[in-house]
Amino acid sequence: MPDLPHAPPQDAPATGADSAAEWQPLPARARTLFLLGTVPVAIPFAFGGFIFTRVFDLSPLLAPLGLIVGLALGIWLGLKQYRHTFWRLDEDGLGLRRGRLWQRETRVPATRVQHLDLKRGPLQRRRNLATLVVHTAGTRHSSVSVPNLDAGDAERLRDRLGRQIDHDDDQ
Repeated sequence: MPDLPHAPPQDAPATGADSAAEWQPLPARARTLFLLGTVPVAIPFAFGGFIFTRVFDLSPLLAPLGLIVGLALGIWLGLKQYRHTFWRLDEDGLGLRRGRLWQRETRVPATRVQHLDLKRGPLQRRRNLATLVVHTAGTRHSSVSVPNLDAGDAERLRDRLGRQIDHDDDQ
């Protein structure tokens, strides 16, 4: 089955409260930021290819091959990360699904949310994107980040989760 860039996972649950909220893909303008995020992966491959050609005294013409392979690997990884990242918000809380072969799904029940942050770097602001950070009860490392959401979606998620927190506090 070919990879569809924005197709939600086929095995999304279809029962109970989960059926009301579908898995949402990231906006198309987030693709560039995922590609830029894989540059740190590509650089070691490019450097390793250069060192390999020097150590084994191979043709200097092969050195650019390491750079090309590293960049291709980075682009491939960035596109895979982008295509296989989905989020959803339902009455129980926030869900984040990443990956295809090794799929990771993170659920944050609304009752566990302590506070919410929106982060917008300069590249995100230029593309009208934001990262939603959901801080949960627990240690200082207990947070879930949903990167490169549409800024409007991120604000709506923050506001809705915030209202759920306030509603739970009132009861």
